Amino acid sequence: MKKHILATLLALPLAVNLAYAQDVGDGLSIKVSGFGTGALTMSNTDDAEFGRANQARGVKKDARTGVDSNLGLQADVAINSWLSLTGQGLVRKDAEDDYGAEATLAFAKARVNDALSIRVGRMGVPVFMISEYRNVGYANNFVRPPQEMYSQVPFNNIDGVDAVWQVAFGDTSLTAQLAAGRSKAPVAGNLNVEMKSLVALNLVAEHGPFTARFGRADGKLTITGSTSLDGLLASLRSAGTGYRLPVLNTLAGDLVADSKKASFTSVGLGLDWNGFIGQSEYARRKTDSYINSTTSWYVMGGYRIGKFLPYYTHGKLAVDRVVANTVPAACPAGYPVACTPTLRALSAGVATLRSAGLGQGEQATDSLGVRWDLHRSAALKFQVDRITPKNGKGLFLNANPGFSHAVTVGTVAVDFVF
Repeated sequence: MKKHILATLLALPLAVNLAYAQDVGDGLSIKVSGFGTGALTMSNTDDAEFGRANQARGVKKDARTGVDSNLGLQADVAINSWLSLTGQGLVRKDAEDDYGAEATLAFAKARVNDALSIRVGRMGVPVFMISEYRNVGYANNFVRPPQEMYSQVPFNNIDGVDAVWQVAFGDTSLTAQLAAGRSKAPVAGNLNVEMKSLVALNLVAEHGPFTARFGRADGKLTITGSTSLDGLLASLRSAGTGYRLPVLNTLAGDLVADSKKASFTSVGLGLDWNGFIGQSEYARRKTDSYINSTTSWYVMGGYRIGKFLPYYTHGKLAVDRVVANTVPAACPAGYPVACTPTLRALSAGVATLRSAGLGQGEQATDSLGVRWDLHRSAALKFQVDRITPKNGKGLFLNANPGFSHAVTVGTVAVDFVF
């Protein structure tokens, strides 16, 4: 994104005086609000970069502001008692190493009755416990959502329609959300990931200080833009046909990500009781392509002491399945001399692709932090993460060959809303 666009968006909060709401008559009202995070992040290594999910660049020993900083603005327009419009824009560093602006929300909402609402347009895709406000740092106790969990779905939004039904049974409230549409997102490495025929179900039960959630999303996954993947698939098919080795053609079909089935199933629990804070999620991702199938989870706990909340989080990401590398080790006797070296090169390419799996690797993180609510609309946070990759580089970016050691990351952030 161009620098002048960023400067304009950063200046907008001053123009709206930290909050703006106006009733323009005939039931029409407009409200402008926003949120943001100013953060400084650094690690203790130059062997790899730490970044948020889907970022092109991260941070090494030299502290950077781009990993955890963002700014969002939202406009809500109430047209009448049953129809409203919502738009939200977000500035952050994502798939490119520069600040970029994106439209994160843009929907019309119709209130059918006291229990049922229908939205059409762009909404947050309901796959996580905090999907609706994952980018609003002030609404979360930790500096950032646990990477092990929130890196598993690269989509933030769904373009389509959803229905939200809310009802109360005594002291228990239930919310059911069903969304359908499609989602598309740029991914670091000049890739584009698209989920067609996306259907997502989100069920939430709240009883006093307790919250329980179940979610499920299914769709058809397509990834484009990878010249290395396209080249490998073409080489597998060419060798399979030329050397009469159909196993190579079959492998190419297993690896390709073109309208392949993908699903994400998750459960979550939350607690806010007598100063005790708890939050946990468990999820499984499955795909029928080279994208790794994974299991991820985290648990977070803390205790409020006045305006301070010290907390601890542990998260883990494990790879459950990768496509088997079925490239033969050598060609049968009588095949051309070039056949076996070709197979070895193809096998190495498949191994590299399998280890990448859309950048997903195994790791665990232990985090200690403290949140200080220094103002009614601002919080100061300190967080230290100890990240231990397993069987490779984990979720680290641009790692040196052979990198696999634990890394300490430190962050100081100010979250605010207006």
